[in-house]
Amino acid sequence: MKKLKKLLLSLKKLDGNGNKDQIIKTICSEFNLVKDGSVFYCDEFSCRFSYSSSNSFSNTVLSLSRLQKFDDIPFLVILVTPDENKVFLANTTFLSKISHSSHALTMNNIRGSFNGSDIIKSYQGIANNRENLEELYAFHNEVGFGENLARLVEATNNISPSGSKFDVTDKARDLILNSVKRAKEFNESADFWELKNDLDQRVEKFRSQILIASHIENVNLRGRLIEYLVTEEDDETKASIVSEIHEEYDRLPKFKTANELGDYQRRFNTVITETDIKTKIVILNSNPKAYNVDKMLQFLSKEGTVLLFYFIGIDAEKIVNTLLISVFQKDLLNDTTQLMHWSGRNSRGATQFIGKTIDGLLKEPNHEIDEESSRVFLQGLIDS
Repeated sequence: MKKLKKLLLSLKKLDGNGNKDQIIKTICSEFNLVKDGSVFYCDEFSCRFSYSSSNSFSNTVLSLSRLQKFDDIPFLVILVTPDENKVFLANTTFLSKISHSSHALTMNNIRGSFNGSDIIKSYQGIANNRENLEELYAFHNEVGFGENLARLVEATNNISPSGSKFDVTDKARDLILNSVKRAKEFNESADFWELKNDLDQRVEKFRSQILIASHIENVNLRGRLIEYLVTEEDDETKASIVSEIHEEYDRLPKFKTANELGDYQRRFNTVITETDIKTKIVILNSNPKAYNVDKMLQFLSKEGTVLLFYFIGIDAEKIVNTLLISVFQKDLLNDTTQLMHWSGRNSRGATQFIGKTIDGLLKEPNHEIDEESSRVFLQGLIDS
């Protein structure tokens, strides 16, 4: 994000200017920004300028439908004040609700606008300011507009668009907490390595196609396509899909990927494994989505279930490594973040991994599970 870093330096140099129109003119000239209504953008970021004579910021910023157009790149709100040019990341992940004219907002009717006061000023303990924009955007980049829309609909109008909170009975609680022991036993079995070998062979068979797909900038499309290449059985269709990859991704053929907890299920005698396949571009700062908490608890409340993740580490030119790992691996668990502002009346929300931890595990695989801390973590999810 070279342009974004340069933008922040330029805005810092303009601190104390206090003239919004002059700052807009200077920034647009320096970065050759295109004007689209009240939004200015380039290939690396988009922004909206506002002014306040104080630090308070309640102005209407933008409509949700307009934000949708720019939500796949950093969307910045640049607040010009007499002393400082404040910068907030205002992609949908960092909105608490929709305020203005939002009474008709539903999943199928994107209405309403957000105010400056609707922008979350601290996310997962990280201040939303110009020093932390890249770190924060890594959280949004893996989530996108669709999932945030469901959250905003509920937060705005008390409408639960879908889903329900999984009811954890006493029996279910025991099975969920015992899933840590099941995971550890599976890690130490020959079945673990059979599953790893199975997935590795699938990756190797379509290695060149996976590398082509890894260059897709749209994170959600990239992940779904690579998941499809690894899990589906129709080799001819997979080859034809990848051969048609080009810049206009909307022309890609339709391909099926289920919106389940995992992407690949295998049974080993009394064990049922669900494996979620994740691509980790190791040269990019990203925090991959982990799992829907209610789906995870519901799955682990069944006898014999084991949840794993299979990470495909890719750099600019090659697949650097693959990693099959339990959801309870100690480093991964320590850096699993529950997105609390996603939790609503009918959901425990979702979780997200810290990408740097995955990068480290791809370099030096480690399968250690701390049973006690894993059970404490699960109890926290149950109680949330």
